[in-house]
Amino acid sequence: MNIPASVMPFIYLAVMAGVTWLIRMIPFTSFRKNITSPFLKSFIYYIPYTVLGAMTFPAVFYATGHLYASVAATAVALILAFFRRSLLVVALGASAGALITQLILQLL
Repeated sequence: MNIPASVMPFIYLAVMAGVTWLIRMIPFTSFRKNITSPFLKSFIYYIPYTVLGAMTFPAVFYATGHLYASVAATAVALILAFFRRSLLVVALGASAGALITQLILQLL
């Protein structure tokens, strides 16, 4: 079967939409009554944060050209987050930490 190249993106889009819809609809059709297990409730509650962290954290170390700058930025972000600074302050602090570390590495 020879499918034209102009149609392929629409097929890909339809498959992705179907898979996304199935992933979201299976829990609605599978669980008819309320979930009472505290373990399962906390598991479901924390899954989005876990997936976001698993996708984001490794990318942090490839965001700059230098591993040391990435480590410094991560350390600054973790310290600022530990002291409950706002997201803007944490992001700006991490960026400044990476920039300063890269400037120091260029001088060396």
